[in-house]
Amino acid sequence: MSRTVYVNGRYVPESEASVSVFDRGFLFADGIYEVTAVLNGRLVDFEGHVARLHRSLNELNMHLSLNDNALRDIHRQLIDKNDLQEGLVYLQVTRGVADRDFAYPDAQTPVTLVAFTQQKAIIDSPLADRGLKVISLPDMRWGRRDIKTVQLLYPSMAKMEAKKRGADDAWLVESGLVTEASSSNAWIVDHDNTLITRELSRSLLHGITRRTIMQLAQQHDMKVEERGFTIKEAQNAREAFVTSATSLVYPVVSIDQRPVGEGWPGEISRALRRLYIDASLQSLDAGQGQA
Repeated sequence: MSRTVYVNGRYVPESEASVSVFDRGFLFADGIYEVTAVLNGRLVDFEGHVARLHRSLNELNMHLSLNDNALRDIHRQLIDKNDLQEGLVYLQVTRGVADRDFAYPDAQTPVTLVAFTQQKAIIDSPLADRGLKVISLPDMRWGRRDIKTVQLLYPSMAKMEAKKRGADDAWLVESGLVTEASSSNAWIVDHDNTLITRELSRSLLHGITRRTIMQLAQQHDMKVEERGFTIKEAQNAREAFVTSATSLVYPVVSIDQRPVGEGWPGEISRALRRLYIDASLQSLDAGQGQA
């Protein structure tokens, strides 16, 4: 069946969805996006994703006329129209249509807004069971990684290089320290069971799932430390894992072909994944999530 997608105020079959060839998202990657997980037909951490969307808009001097309720309704409509029970809703905002020029229009120019759903097994993911194999690569992305832009060519190249080497993903390294994975935040667990992840800055995306995992860890008396770490430290750690909206928590079992810990998903990363899923489902059941 063809999906129903949202394009600038209209819900249309995916075969009829289109934007202008002069859209700045197409010409300059001048756009931002958010991905929100869907469990049991409901949105997870929606408020956090919308807050980050507004932050990205502000950083790029882009203006979106729709309020948060309207954005929520778009997500709900897409979930209903596509009968999505588990997966994601992808939302993208670009600076809109203008003749090609490096100088972009002012903030009042109408933006282009598109959204669509994707089915994905999130809770029962094979990658969560077997864990990820990752490689390390230099971080060659632009300097404003805290803005969730559609400039994803280098992360795509990193992912493909990982697959070429028989791995699942890449951890990116700058000035000797891991920034993040190609599309998720990177974590390690030291031998004192302290969770370690890079502090927030312009060097990495301010992950919504990262934030929730930190809150859950602290609620369960787990120590969390925000700092950079090297690939060697990660290889010698007790455990490693990544967090993102659609992976939730994936254990990392090897880095550059060297096993992490015992070389299989560790108990702490598996426990954090269960805590996140349980907390999300409980929140949805209590009516705190968005239908």
